[in-house]
Amino acid sequence: MSLILWSAIGYLLGSVPFGLVIARALGLGDLRRIGSGNIGATNVLRTGNKPAALATLLLDSGKGAIAVLLARWLAGPEAAMLAGAAAFLGHLYPVWLRFKGGKGVATFLGTLLALDWRLGLIACALWLATALLGRISSLSALVAAALAPLAALWLDGSAMAAVTAFMAVLIYFRHRANIARILDGSEPRIGGKR
Repeated sequence: MSLILWSAIGYLLGSVPFGLVIARALGLGDLRRIGSGNIGATNVLRTGNKPAALATLLLDSGKGAIAVLLARWLAGPEAAMLAGAAAFLGHLYPVWLRFKGGKGVATFLGTLLALDWRLGLIACALWLATALLGRISSLSALVAAALAPLAALWLDGSAMAAVTAFMAVLIYFRHRANIARILDGSEPRIGGKR
């Protein structure tokens, strides 16, 4: 029952659409009708408001981290892994937005940082290195997601690797359109045009 409870708490925390809330509060419009229609920090940045994008990035990563830290503190490591995975799932499929959420990269990284700071730093470093080399944000997310389960297996064992792989598979699923654009060369670059 405790694990089910923490999964529910994690899901509800993850379901809070911070990007949408921040954009509306600042009069930036409905994110679902701007740019990619995504509710995450990258789309908030398309409004031209960098502080709002940074706040969205921090809050979206923070909700995964908070779910993990609360569950670990009150119920132990198994509950922490489930709460983190559920928070990530909540961001992708939030009940408040008819299950149409973001792509989960910030929540993924925040969750990993809270589950094991070493794993989180490895994933962040992979994202950053790929972004510096390829200058494609989605490609950076895909590389970090692909390699994070291997890092989790090396650092923490099969349970952590399974949770990380679950999130990685969903990141790939949510990035299907990005993958198609990467393959045909039309995916936008960081700071550049399509």
